[in-house]
Amino acid sequence: MPRQRIGLHPAAADAVQVLGQQVRQARIAKGWTAAQLAAAAGVSARTVSSIETGSPAVSIGNVLNVAVISGVALYGVTDQAELTRMRLRGEERLALLPARVRSAGTKGDDDGLDF
Repeated sequence: MPRQRIGLHPAAADAVQVLGQQVRQARIAKGWTAAQLAAAAGVSARTVSSIETGSPAVSIGNVLNVAVISGVALYGVTDQAELTRMRLRGEERLALLPARVRSAGTKGDDDGLDF
């Protein structure tokens, strides 16, 4: 069965294309073939090609692995320790938020009052 076509928001489509371009540029700068990058990442050359052409059907894990292995700086960060710090800050912020969010359409005991 063929994969289901994924409809992307225009900004997401642009982001997928840009990341694919960055992967291709980094791979070429290293002098690697798509097959060499695929072997290093443990994926097929077809997967690398799909990433480089901006296919939204490739798993995000494979995309990020290929990007890191090719040398693309994720989120503009080149230092692994800084990326780890960003993750930890995010976890700290999430821990301060409520575990669940009630839909704005539900009414509680206050009949929609803000206090």
